Amino acid sequence: MSTDIARIRREVCDLHAELVRYQLVVWTAGNVSARVPGEDLLVIKPSGVSYDDLTPANMIVCDLDGKVVQGDLSPSSDTAAHAYVYRNMPEVGGVVHTHSTYASAWAARGEAVPCVLTAMADEFGGEIPVGPFALIGDDSIGRGIVETLAGSRSPAVLMRNHGVFTVGGSAKAAVKAAVMTEDVARTVHLARAHGRPQPIGEQDIASLYDRYQNVYGQSSDRSAAEGDAHR
Repeated sequence: MSTDIARIRREVCDLHAELVRYQLVVWTAGNVSARVPGEDLLVIKPSGVSYDDLTPANMIVCDLDGKVVQGDLSPSSDTAAHAYVYRNMPEVGGVVHTHSTYASAWAARGEAVPCVLTAMADEFGGEIPVGPFALIGDDSIGRGIVETLAGSRSPAVLMRNHGVFTVGGSAKAAVKAAVMTEDVARTVHLARAHGRPQPIGEQDIASLYDRYQNVYGQSSDRSAAEGDAHR
């Protein structure tokens, strides 16, 4: 097993704990995957295994057609969707899927989360869009993700009647996007329950997005993120 694969297995295993920490998943639902740098491979969690029982050793290595390359267990039932995203979005280094409560409620209504918060403009560059309904088991979900995110600045999509899928230059970035998706979905839900959320103008959204993506934080962090996005 290569050093890169061993490292990615550890990273993917550790990031699943973040889904639990931020209460984005219940039971065995949800998954994180990561692209193996320089290889047509991805690493993803096994299907139906408790989060408490996840280890780097039981993470599954698949090719970009979703076929198991290394691992003794069956991969996540969402593997075909993840693989489709990696095949068609070469800039993506990580994919996350959750059924987080508030974001999934928007997905159940088939409704995009409108951009009414500066935090949304920062992270998503606009609304969080809704993708089509698709059955689990083949790459239909992946096609919906790719088609919905084409031309969008959002790293997140709400798949109708299903839940959240996020992408990032790294698996960690995709997990961050999943955390932020649930946070803003909850806040906008509460705002709408108590009044009429005020939209942010497109020019202001673009300005906020540019500042957050290119100025906010430490320059070393931005350089690392750019490296992740191009690996």
